[in-house]
Amino acid sequence: MRRILITGIFTLLVFVGFSQLGDKTVPSVDVKTTDGKIVNTSTFTNNGKPLVINFWATWCKPCVRELSNIAEVYDEWVEETGVKVIAISIDDARSMIRVAPFVNGKGWDYEIYCDPNSDLKRAMNVPNVPHTFLIDGNGKIVWQHTSYADGDEDELYELIKKLTNGQSIK
Repeated sequence: MRRILITGIFTLLVFVGFSQLGDKTVPSVDVKTTDGKIVNTSTFTNNGKPLVINFWATWCKPCVRELSNIAEVYDEWVEETGVKVIAISIDDARSMIRVAPFVNGKGWDYEIYCDPNSDLKRAMNVPNVPHTFLIDGNGKIVWQHTSYADGDEDELYELIKKLTNGQSIK
């Protein structure tokens, strides 16, 4: 009986968590461009098309692997779905100076912003990196994933295609 009760409570919490996820949007927080200009996240839009926001850091090997693997197919993703990827570095104020050269060396074509005080990270309840959010064309967060294993970008792309085709990803 106790096991059934615990399973039921867990199922309810998962259901409630996922059902409320679609009601959330990206909070309005100031971040910085790699050259230090302040930008508010309320400007993060993609003209009604899917948007991916990825939290990462230069010192995080899985983060770099994920963004590098996405970079290899990013042009195809954009051509087929119109998706836009925004990468948010959580490197602190001291190491933020390394972000631009790092990104330039990798040749990533994403919009890159820095969150040196972790304001956006806290506002979006990001416990660790890498952490990826998928936002639909209406600005609603519809999916999120933490950590990275090779091939996770394929699952993300399938979800992006579903959104592009007007399908729900729940």
